[in-house]
Amino acid sequence: MARRLMRPGYARRVSAQPDFDREVISLHRRITSMVDTRGGLQVPWLRAIGTPPWAAARERRLLTGDNYGVHPTRRQGEAWEWLQHATPARPMAVYVGDRWCPRHVVLGIERAGDGVWTYEPSAGHVTLVSRERWEHGPLRLGGWDQPWFVCAPSPDQ
Repeated sequence: MARRLMRPGYARRVSAQPDFDREVISLHRRITSMVDTRGGLQVPWLRAIGTPPWAAARERRLLTGDNYGVHPTRRQGEAWEWLQHATPARPMAVYVGDRWCPRHVVLGIERAGDGVWTYEPSAGHVTLVSRERWEHGPLRLGGWDQPWFVCAPSPDQ
């Protein structure tokens, strides 16, 4: 979805849902393999347990040129501190889950007033998630309520 936002030609190429679905599966395979999308070596990861946060940050860096990092957001309000700076040119992957572990990844796309437009892949649509939900919950994103990590660019960029 981040690539769709930033690259109009790519967005046109995967505009049909079956094409987008195939691309998502292909990208997940690349992100969890021995090499990233540009051929750089990376730590392999079990696909069955999802996308590793460092790989999501690396993909954002390769896509945008900005230095993305993985920022823990377990304390109240930490996710919002990062997400309020999201833009379509600097989308942020957010790991959400329950109180025990992260289980799902959404994409913070753009701040809009007192919320962030968020792509929810399990529903296949973009929804406005309020600051209140990011700071105090429940998030209700893919059935998960607590933010764990935000893959965001360094504040100085």
